[in-house]
Amino acid sequence: MATFWLARTSAVQGLKVWQRQDQQLLHICQSMSAVDKGQLAKLRKQTGFSISNCKNALEMHGNDFEKAESWLQKEALSQGWEKATKLANRKTAQGLVGIHIEGNIGAMVEVNCETDFVARNDKFKTLVSRIAKECVRCAPQTSHHGITKAVLSEEQLKNLVTSDGKTLGDLLALTIGTIGENMSLPRAVQIVGSPGLNLVGYSHPSAPEENLTTGKFGVILALKTPGVLSEIARQLCVHVIGMNPKTVGTLSDPKADNPDEETTFVHQEFLIDPTVTVGEVLQEENIEIVDFIRFESGEQLIVN
Repeated sequence: MATFWLARTSAVQGLKVWQRQDQQLLHICQSMSAVDKGQLAKLRKQTGFSISNCKNALEMHGNDFEKAESWLQKEALSQGWEKATKLANRKTAQGLVGIHIEGNIGAMVEVNCETDFVARNDKFKTLVSRIAKECVRCAPQTSHHGITKAVLSEEQLKNLVTSDGKTLGDLLALTIGTIGENMSLPRAVQIVGSPGLNLVGYSHPSAPEENLTTGKFGVILALKTPGVLSEIARQLCVHVIGMNPKTVGTLSDPKADNPDEETTFVHQEFLIDPTVTVGEVLQEENIEIVDFIRFESGEQLIVN
């Protein structure tokens, strides 16, 4: 009799387990059928979030795409800020310099992270690109005094409102939440040139895209030339990165006793051809250097 009751109890328990599994399977099937597959694919592509997160968002909001997307963004931002707060004390010694130029308006930004591996990550590069473009968008549209420069501190950068209403601090937090590594925005500079002034940007190692370049080093040259910008303009940018002049100077300025210690741009030996000085190249090409700005990722310098 005891054996019979044990067998009966076991069978009943097994039946209950099967019933629970059937109910769970039915719930899953119902949930899957309740989600619009087209909306799910679109939400996944547009937001980049996982299928399960997108599915959950659509279920919660009755397949309303806009509400589901808004909910996902808010959740991601909340988690990103939480992650950013936890990682805030980690050192950010790697990163990239990003340059974006549109006509006579340009910006150069430095965005740092913990490791060189993340600095090569496409999502990190996208962040650098977005920040540089937003800095150009927010810059003054005209300059009446040759060139206007505005240096943005980390606090100013984080509070800068983007085209979609978020702040750059929000964008940084979202990326931290996605990648899982601390990041920082130590500095940026906006440059606006008056009509007739050309802005040229270059980075090294160079990774150019449309109107954008990123690398460990970056430079923006502001120059005047009567003709079309030539290869010489890029070579002058390479020179600034390699030789690190401190001022533009004039040909009448005193030269350093040792050419290797020269810090005045026009008096330095031209990096591409050391047999001539930069000043001689400028005279030959009829180019006037108005100003330049050089960034090196990881350095902590103030742009004057």
